[in-house]
Amino acid sequence: MASTSKLLGALTAPLIAIALVTACTTPGPVTTGETDDVDWLGEYGLEGLDPREIIERLETLPVEERPEELMASIRTDALVLSDDAGNETFLDLPEDEFYISVAPYTDRTHDCHFHSLTTCLGELRNQDVDITVTDTTDGTVLLDGTVRTHDNGFAGIWLPRDIDATLTVEHADKTASIPVSTTDEDPTCVTTLHLT
Repeated sequence: MASTSKLLGALTAPLIAIALVTACTTPGPVTTGETDDVDWLGEYGLEGLDPREIIERLETLPVEERPEELMASIRTDALVLSDDAGNETFLDLPEDEFYISVAPYTDRTHDCHFHSLTTCLGELRNQDVDITVTDTTDGTVLLDGTVRTHDNGFAGIWLPRDIDATLTVEHADKTASIPVSTTDEDPTCVTTLHLT
């Protein structure tokens, strides 16, 4: 029996790793612009919500409650929603703000460029982390506070567009800092903050 458990564990670990690596989206072409057909979003309880509200709703939803058939990808200028039934909607994000979802880690992470609100999973779920964002041009502190990661292990932050900044995260006496930018070429998913 013990050998069967070890075998299942050995087989399951790589599958979990594959799922973590493939759960987020990579850069690719996308047509942006708000579409008229958003009625189908009512099936997921998202009717009447603007893009910021949809992002907040899905990002904070417990993982086990996230609809498996819905994909929600945050691009630099649009929220792209699609489902298994072939529905697809592009919702424009604010012109002066940029959404970044941050997943600090200590042991494991995954590659990600565009954050997926329904499939991305980070390591530190439901944990308090201290986040500081400092504009590198003039030293202005844009964000400085304690944020709780959501059940998916990510903490979402809105920053001004077209800036260069330093993002620092502290958790359990460990810290990590990386440069971030908020242009049309930059990621909305940050998974490279290795806390040491």
